[in-house]
Amino acid sequence: MKAFLGAAAALGLLALAPSAHAARDYVWAAGSSTVFPFSTRVAENFAKKTGKKSPKVESLGTGGGIKMFCGGMGEGFPDIANASRPMKKSEFEACKAKGVKDIVEIKIGFDGIVIAMDKKSPDYNFKLEHLYLGLAQNALRGGQFVANPYKTWKDVGAGLPANRILVYGPPPTSGTRDAWVELAIENGAKKFPTAKSLHDSDEKAFKAKIDPLRKDGGWIDAGENDNAIVGTLTKTP
Repeated sequence: MKAFLGAAAALGLLALAPSAHAARDYVWAAGSSTVFPFSTRVAENFAKKTGKKSPKVESLGTGGGIKMFCGGMGEGFPDIANASRPMKKSEFEACKAKGVKDIVEIKIGFDGIVIAMDKKSPDYNFKLEHLYLGLAQNALRGGQFVANPYKTWKDVGAGLPANRILVYGPPPTSGTRDAWVELAIENGAKKFPTAKSLHDSDEKAFKAKIDPLRKDGGWIDAGENDNAIVGTLTKTP
């Protein structure tokens, strides 16, 4: 049996594989960078209280962790998949195909997504619609979806700073990225009647139009290391 452990804007999951313990003497968890600090502290406390070897915890992103977790049973695969969203049906099917069938999902909590900036930056009083217009690959303009034309935040909303649009965030393998697209980008788009109507009539078409983030430099995939993103912010005011 494996376990799937999770916490995040959605949730996180856990899975245990007793078969792996016969070959190695420690528990192995891999996945979400959001869950990583929590799991690392749990691993440290486990080692202190039991005297046993501390579990191995890797920060690969939710998608990367689940992919490795679903690779098979035994010492070569993680016992626990840390996740910041529920496992997708396609991932569950991939697990089953590799013989990883008895999966236990354990919700360990919830977290939130914040928009952070350098302390010396001007105040960005963002609304959800600003995030959609500023960061989606296809933005509404004059009631039509067009390739995102906005260069500065002032172009997006009156009263926002004239700074160029530049946001560093998690890559496609990240569960936090999935939650960000759903909670910020999609919900921002639905503030506009045209996008809301598309969502209500054809959700698949809505996602195809709304979900892709811009690739012209306004949004930058900054990896799974959250501390590195913080470092980038302080160097990029």
